[in-house]
Amino acid sequence: MQVFVFVLNRTEHLEHLLQEFTNQGLRGATVLDSKGMARILHSEDEMPIFYGLRAIMEPERRSSKTIFMVLPDEQVDLARKIVNQVTGGLDVPDSGIMFAMPLTMVEGLEKKK
Repeated sequence: MQVFVFVLNRTEHLEHLLQEFTNQGLRGATVLDSKGMARILHSEDEMPIFYGLRAIMEPERRSSKTIFMVLPDEQVDLARKIVNQVTGGLDVPDSGIMFAMPLTMVEGLEKKK
């Protein structure tokens, strides 16, 4: 089992991405609002009025979505392929970052019958 994490900067892809995960049998994603360090530091340096105007004119660019799922090892590559297909690839600037890490313990995925 692995935890698959994807930070999606281009949040306009979120709904399509989650739908594609579902269509391909990947379930159980958790989606969190997140903001990168550079965006936080940059916004503090701006004059408050300009930051407010930017927030109004570009509301979707203020935050990201962090998606994580616990997946069997054999589904991680499928998740990676779906992300690249939906986003157009992570080599596109400011699109996001993804990674997976092996898990040594998982509890709560299978419910007793």
